[in-house]
Amino acid sequence: MFVLTVDQRGSRADRDRVPDVLDRYASARTVRPFDRTAGDEVQAVFDAADEVAAVAVDLAVTGNWSVGLGVGAVDLPLPAATRAGRGQAFEAAREAVESAKHDRRRIRVIGASDWAAHAQTAAVLLVDILANRSDAGRNAVDLMRTGVTQASAAQRLGITPQAMSSRLAAAGWDLQQPAEDLLVRLLTEADAS
Repeated sequence: MFVLTVDQRGSRADRDRVPDVLDRYASARTVRPFDRTAGDEVQAVFDAADEVAAVAVDLAVTGNWSVGLGVGAVDLPLPAATRAGRGQAFEAAREAVESAKHDRRRIRVIGASDWAAHAQTAAVLLVDILANRSDAGRNAVDLMRTGVTQASAAQRLGITPQAMSSRLAAAGWDLQQPAEDLLVRLLTEADAS
């Protein structure tokens, strides 16, 4: 199982962003949905590596959250309220979010398996790729992810195919999907160990 615990950064000088998370991820495939645990912190339980990876990276890239992803067993049956859950994954998520507060990219993956440490590396690399993208690069990648050709995307953006190629290269387009796949695979291995 995967427990995701996220704590808002700089909450004393910012608005409460917890309702945004609760709304944005209300339809995420969770075992237990995001629940406010205390103040500006929320927590959710996942059983799918691809879903937890996408949500964790998405939250970390915003720069508004310290993201802790715990991998391990949970005490069953899970209580109705996410915040009442117990077990190794909950403990690892607590340790991870506290550690993430001191990380450059504000994301930490912790679990008993060595695979969790490898997943940590993949998560940071993926967040680095996404967080360093310019708006132009983000727009170019977003178009490409809809399945259009590079030439068609360039035409939609009003730029030359060469400029589109340069934007995609600078945005790390060629690394995103393999990095996402790697993170999911490593989280899957960490959960299975």
